Amino acid sequence: MRATSVIACAALTVAGLLTTTGTALAQPAADQATPTTTSGPCGYTATPEDPSPRPVSLPPDPQPTPNKGVVKVVLATNQGPMFLTLDRAKAPCTVQSFLHLAKSRFYDFTTCHRLTLYDTLKVLQCGDPSGTGERGPGYSYKDELPTGLPTWPGDTTGERKVYARGTLAMANAGPNTNGSQFFLVFADSRLRPNYTIFGTVDRLGLKALDKIAAAGVQPTAEDPAPVDGAPVRKTDILVARSLGH
Repeated sequence: MRATSVIACAALTVAGLLTTTGTALAQPAADQATPTTTSGPCGYTATPEDPSPRPVSLPPDPQPTPNKGVVKVVLATNQGPMFLTLDRAKAPCTVQSFLHLAKSRFYDFTTCHRLTLYDTLKVLQCGDPSGTGERGPGYSYKDELPTGLPTWPGDTTGERKVYARGTLAMANAGPNTNGSQFFLVFADSRLRPNYTIFGTVDRLGLKALDKIAAAGVQPTAEDPAPVDGAPVRKTDILVARSLGH
């Protein structure tokens, strides 16, 4: 979405990496009008204070929102193909938005900006055409949060759940701030159930994710062995396309 995700690792703060906090951008006076919202049940809302780096319209918002069946999407990446299965029943508004962005070529030729290798959080985050983790599609929409996830082993509070290997979920900047950034889970991860799950990634996709993870995170002068940051094995989405819906 709008800002670098800082999801927390187990021992640190859990309000981080998969969150995206917005940086206010100065806009011409004409852009300060009341945000536009679609009239359907998903209520996609324009965010003129956080415009998209690429031109894209608000998604179609039919009444009712399609909420049955699955849709296959291919992410053709420079590290190998990733076939996604989107579940309309679990997150109909999220699937509707993701398919719209794919159809609009919003994800084409974009870079997955963040790899996280904490002991309890292992994900690759993508979906920002600027490659910074600070931008989104120029709109936001409501959460469709998961229920019934297993509790993380040893968590006596019951608050932290298992986002299983192969999970496809949305990054956000807090409640009801979904946009275009998403994350792919390549090993069971511990999170509060604050992130919309809308599908899964297939065996080939997981093979590619394992290869990306094995190469690690790019070192910096401040941290020669980081576990959170840009992947050493640069990962570009070349094409994102629905295989029919």
